[in-house]
Amino acid sequence: MATLKLTAINVGYGEALLLQQEGFAMLIDGGGNEPSEFEGNRSGRIRLAEYLAASDVDHIDVMVSTHTHEDHLCGLYEAAKLYPPKQLWQTLPADKYRSFKMLDTGKATNPPQDKFMHALNDYISLCELTVANGGAIRTLCGGDCETIADGISVEVLAPGRERLDTLEAQMDGLYEANGREDFLEVLNALDGKLNNYSLILKIIVGEQTLLLPGDTNKAGFSEIASNKLKADFFKVGHHGQIDGVDEALAAAVSPKAVLCCASDDRRYNSAHPVSMGILKNVGAELYFSDCPEVDGVKPAPHHAVEFTFGNGSEIVAEYK
Repeated sequence: MATLKLTAINVGYGEALLLQQEGFAMLIDGGGNEPSEFEGNRSGRIRLAEYLAASDVDHIDVMVSTHTHEDHLCGLYEAAKLYPPKQLWQTLPADKYRSFKMLDTGKATNPPQDKFMHALNDYISLCELTVANGGAIRTLCGGDCETIADGISVEVLAPGRERLDTLEAQMDGLYEANGREDFLEVLNALDGKLNNYSLILKIIVGEQTLLLPGDTNKAGFSEIASNKLKADFFKVGHHGQIDGVDEALAAAVSPKAVLCCASDDRRYNSAHPVSMGILKNVGAELYFSDCPEVDGVKPAPHHAVEFTFGNGSEIVAEYK
């Protein structure tokens, strides 16, 4: 029987998921790379690249960039320097990065702009590194299906082709913007919409299903039929903020276990009590990549939380 290990690495506010099965390794997002995210904390946070260097991983078959926000993308680039991926899955045309230019982050007028610009630059560098090392860049959209390992398949639920065409046009508009004010206006608009351009992946392991939606919030599931959303395991979108889930979405997924990638300081109201309550009300067991306090309970410091799938209907979870 096929089994799969999913490790959610404690990269603070960001997300980094490592999937492994008998010599196969896949990374879905990589957390961020800002020094302030990892200095002086007591929750066990660790950069993805540092975690990989100390693990049993010696290669990466597939890297997935769900979307180009700093807390998901920049750690992937650092990990790729260690282990360039054989495939990079993402949402833009495979050669689109060649038409982009490195942005002058000095133009940023606030931290969100700076983060987003760094992520866009690291996206270009990640694509260049992948190709330079013989890897392939692949464009995925809703409806695609892949077999990634023995008995393990991936179905892409979203975004659909129309939404990705819109994303490409908005990215073109960003790099074609004239003047600093126009550029920053387009940058801010795209930054605010990007979460719902995230890849939404459904992974099937034997009789179990995992729903991994990147930063998609509750509104971003609208193009997916509700009967496609049922899953045993749900990585709640947008770090469990209040827009990450509602009653209708929770009922459609009806997960047994939920992973929330919220920072221990619950930045931006991540692991929001309302969202966590909605998920608990459908019978889900809650797990956290970092150590936020929810309902008076705070996980002990840890580098990761590890899940094992494929042993019948049981989901085995352990903080590491």
